[in-house]
Amino acid sequence: MTSSDRSRRLNRGVLIGIGALFLAALIWLAASRGKKETASRTQRADSSMASVPGMPGMPSAQSASNGSVELTASQLRQFGVTFDTVKSRTLQNEVRTVGTVTFDETRIAQVSVKFSGFVERLYVNTTGQPVQRGQALASIYSPDLVAAQQELIVAARFDRSMGESSVPGAPAGGPNLLTAARNRLRLWDISDAQINTIVSTGRVQRALTLFSPVSGIVTQKNVVQGQSVMAGMPLMTIADLSTVWIEADLRESDAGNVRVGASATVELNAFPGQRLAGRVTYVYPTLEQEARAIKARILLSNSGGRIKPGMYAIVRLASPMGMTLTVPASALVETGERTFVFVETVPGKFTPRDVRIGRRAGDYVEVLSGVNPGQRVVTSAQFLIDSESNLGEVMRSMIGAGGSGTMGDKGADMQGMQMPSAVRK
Repeated sequence: MTSSDRSRRLNRGVLIGIGALFLAALIWLAASRGKKETASRTQRADSSMASVPGMPGMPSAQSASNGSVELTASQLRQFGVTFDTVKSRTLQNEVRTVGTVTFDETRIAQVSVKFSGFVERLYVNTTGQPVQRGQALASIYSPDLVAAQQELIVAARFDRSMGESSVPGAPAGGPNLLTAARNRLRLWDISDAQINTIVSTGRVQRALTLFSPVSGIVTQKNVVQGQSVMAGMPLMTIADLSTVWIEADLRESDAGNVRVGASATVELNAFPGQRLAGRVTYVYPTLEQEARAIKARILLSNSGGRIKPGMYAIVRLASPMGMTLTVPASALVETGERTFVFVETVPGKFTPRDVRIGRRAGDYVEVLSGVNPGQRVVTSAQFLIDSESNLGEVMRSMIGAGGSGTMGDKGADMQGMQMPSAVRK
């Protein structure tokens, strides 16, 4: 072997040795980096587990095993938490419903004849015509009226003749006969003015006039001029519209909250933006089976006569429900199976309390049990607090199921978990 060959082999050996040393260095560096990454993951896992709600170092709310949640002052501002106080209030129940304008039945009059005859003249001859009390309605000829007038005239003449008698022991007059004749005509609705005219003139009138007993609108006309009438037959119906009724439909669930005397606010489509005040005068005792509704009667003043029967109305009924312990309706968290509120036990700490609720009225709800007067309850952001409390319960369950030996792995897995944006600082 020549010296040049030995030199080449020596150089090759040196290169191989240098390559082996370089490869060993790379392997050592990789092993060292792996140990550091493992230690880093372990440290991050410990930090993540420390961030579980209810554990020290948590960046968001802290949750205890009983569902309580603690918030700092900055977190209260960030969550937008607001409060109200549990206290006794006078509940004012409001029921919104619909109704229809109808006639005031106490102001409807029906004009009927109390004798048989014929309509000689009809002064009020159209439906809807307004009439005033004492206005002439119709002139009627009746043989019975003619006979009654003749008796009246005879009684009046006899009364005058007896008053002029000078026979000793004879009565000075016969008022009983004259009074009886007058009363007979009055009972047939003949006016005193017509009776006095018959007595003073001594002449029988062919037809006598019937006058309206009330003021109002003719809602029904049953006769025409020249028609024969029988005793008891209704001639026309007159309704006074100075007051009207609103018949409002109440749902079965609202029927118990409306009482007689409750105030009512009525809006009519004919007068948008105008609210009329009324009051409940009667609640019907029966339920309409088809609509499953109960009607309430509302009395409404209508002095101008602009409210017409048949109009559609929107009705709001306000009924006081008495003094009772209440919380704002916005404080309730209702899951379907339970209803609870978050009570501030100490400043910044909130505990869920199951409550039993009763009647609702506007923005407040009656509380039958679960809280005491004077306690502060959360009225906004309670769903965020509830989610934080539930998250803490879930994480503690996961930790308990995994055991202490696997906490590091679970902590490493939690490293990538995205916390709800509402609870991250």
